Amino acid sequence: MDNYSCMAVLTDSGDRSMIMKRIFAAIVLAVVAFSASAEFRWGPQVGYVYSDFYWKQKLVDSRGASGFQAGAVGEVMIPGVGFGIDFGLLYNMHGGKVNFGQRPVWSSDGYGDEPVWLHQLSVPFHVRFKYTRFGGLERVIAPFAYAGPEFNFTVGHNGCPMLEFPAGSIGIQAGIGAELIQHLQISLSYTWGVTYEMRTLKLDNFSARSQHWGVHAAWFF
Repeated sequence: MDNYSCMAVLTDSGDRSMIMKRIFAAIVLAVVAFSASAEFRWGPQVGYVYSDFYWKQKLVDSRGASGFQAGAVGEVMIPGVGFGIDFGLLYNMHGGKVNFGQRPVWSSDGYGDEPVWLHQLSVPFHVRFKYTRFGGLERVIAPFAYAGPEFNFTVGHNGCPMLEFPAGSIGIQAGIGAELIQHLQISLSYTWGVTYEMRTLKLDNFSARSQHWGVHAAWFF
């Protein structure tokens, strides 16, 4: 009886192993098929950014400011389906003004309405959908939408002594746009800060996230 039991266990294990191998093979084939059929393009992108800081507690007022970004982006799309991904590497300068003079903890040190600027390298990664079934009109204009995370790495700031800045932050970005003449893409995006971008030194738990609008123009080769 024990021998039969052992054989049954071995048979079940072999079946599971075979199923896992088949699933893995199917995944590999799907990736290969996607890579073979997908179209990759890349190009430069520039953009205007309007950002503001949202503090963990309402202790001080802040105002938004205009910034910019520039860099390179790539796009991988499956022809005829409309789905794909995009990614990029962008220099991003954004900031705002914070009225630290509202609280004695900072006004006593001589701080008032202070500008805060961050310089970051941003790596967006989006899932996108582009509608290309216009009966030929998509060669002139094709609308699209995208959403996904954005990973930001802080490389500099304007040196506010009352603040400290982490090495980076994460946001969620979503946007819509249109592709013109199969090369020029114009889009509007909004980014929600998920993690904080800065916090004060005197109050450890007083931190701020950045949220911003963006208008982007990219040219794909």
